Amino acid sequence: MSGTFLGMPAFPEAAREAVRDDVLRANLRHATHTIRDKRARAVAELADWDRLRAAGKAVKDHTLRHLDRYLLQLEAAVTAAGGTVHWAADADEANRIVTELVLATGEREVVKVKSMATQEIGLNEALEAAGIAAYETDLAELIVQLGHDRPSHILVPAIHRNRAEIRDIFRTEMGRWGRPAPEPLGDDPRELAEAARLHLREKFLRAKVGVSGANFMVAETGTMVVLESEGNGRMCLTLPETLISVVGVEKVVPAFRDLEIFLQTLPRSSTAERMNPYTTMWTGTTEGDGPAAFHLVLLDNGRTDTLADEVGRQALRCIRCSACLNVCPVYERAGGHAYGSVYPGPIGAILSPQLRGTGSEIDASLPYASTLCGACYEVCPVAIDIPEVLVHLRERVVQGGRVTREGIRVRIRPAHGHTAERAAMRAARLLLDHPAALRAGGRLLARARRLRPRRLPGPGRAWTDTRELPAVPAESFRDWWAREREDNR
Repeated sequence: MSGTFLGMPAFPEAAREAVRDDVLRANLRHATHTIRDKRARAVAELADWDRLRAAGKAVKDHTLRHLDRYLLQLEAAVTAAGGTVHWAADADEANRIVTELVLATGEREVVKVKSMATQEIGLNEALEAAGIAAYETDLAELIVQLGHDRPSHILVPAIHRNRAEIRDIFRTEMGRWGRPAPEPLGDDPRELAEAARLHLREKFLRAKVGVSGANFMVAETGTMVVLESEGNGRMCLTLPETLISVVGVEKVVPAFRDLEIFLQTLPRSSTAERMNPYTTMWTGTTEGDGPAAFHLVLLDNGRTDTLADEVGRQALRCIRCSACLNVCPVYERAGGHAYGSVYPGPIGAILSPQLRGTGSEIDASLPYASTLCGACYEVCPVAIDIPEVLVHLRERVVQGGRVTREGIRVRIRPAHGHTAERAAMRAARLLLDHPAALRAGGRLLARARRLRPRRLPGPGRAWTDTRELPAVPAESFRDWWAREREDNR
């Protein structure tokens, strides 16, 4: 996976810098609280929400267990409908395929509807290196692109920007990319939206090639499904002569009827809407209607390696609703950039280290970017137990062990800097395996409780910098229990 933001430090350092930005924290606090409150009201309207959640989980788990069969069925259905399917094992192969497809049309620019998969593989940079300009058309993605910025949220990539900042970006940058912003331009949302509409309209009408992602792919019919709120997706998916969709292999669902579940849960969990404003579906090509050529690039890029992990594979259920980000106290304070990936927040903390591995400093730190409060699991519409996977990945970081990389089982070494943690865990295991030693140690601590330090030495100092060391009781629970039983006889 090539989606690491170059030069990013590990999460603790990046987060420490982010929390000092008062404007960023205010923007995030306002946006996440607004979205999650609206979502809670929308979800509460459905009496069968828990059943929908369980059904979505069941469909995703079934599909992942039989992914090979459904992907082949999807390929056959897309091909029969007039499309062409390409298989990409990694980011480099996907970028090469898309670049060659665009160059074959003779065009040198493309319009894009929001696709996290293309951000994951760095497609825009690959196209630019080949002399092809890629224009983002989602409003938030446009803000990020014009601002030479990075996305910080799954649903609202420019959530870290306020209206005044967006106005300034439009004023200074729009003219360099196409139609300039109208003068004078204020920070009223309607003015900003109109400026973006005018800027993008000329690109929609001129572009001959569109690049998209997909929220779902239906194996039985070969149908692609895109959900969006602005209408830009509809323009990208219908006006160009050639359409190229880059989609992760985990986005497939078996049957058209399965969409009934996700078309209820995704809008309510993401934008807190009962029904998605723009749901676009297409199957292959149709003469005289829409693009004349359709190419589907099925992206692996670490997904089948993730599938081999019995605990971690549940991350592939994700439908990119972003509900977990909006309830996460860590994300609210640190923001999305600190995660060093296109996938921020709790889902990014478990997905990125699996797709990319835990070899880098930032990926080894991501499983620790959580309080394990469980709020992310409670709101997930497909019941991904994110805390369980976080603990699983922390064990991998500290202990190393056997994982699957590029389809091969290999043993990875523990990440650097966890020697003291491993030693402490081994000592704890040794102590817990010997009840007599545990009992003696407890009594010794009780007798020496007046000598308890206020701060721990060495690596433990970081823990006691923000917490008080708990008081040692006068006796252990075992001793208390034995005494109580004796006194009550």
